[in-house]
Amino acid sequence: MSERICSRAGCRDDAAWQVVWRNPRIHGPERRKIWLACDAHVDYLKDYLAARDFPVEVVAFSEEVAS
Repeated sequence: MSERICSRAGCRDDAAWQVVWRNPRIHGPERRKIWLACDAHVDYLKDYLAARDFPVEVVAFSEEVAS
């Protein structure tokens, strides 16, 4: 069973969100990465990626991310 730990550096809280993103300069639409986020860091991680013009989507951890 994999852990559901927030991806924010230094955070060990349980993740409640999936931050789904990709770098369009090097990957096509089929290649996406997922960072996990707790309630306190979901906006930070989303904004970090959006500021770099990466397509980003946030979904609840319980929802399945479409491939």
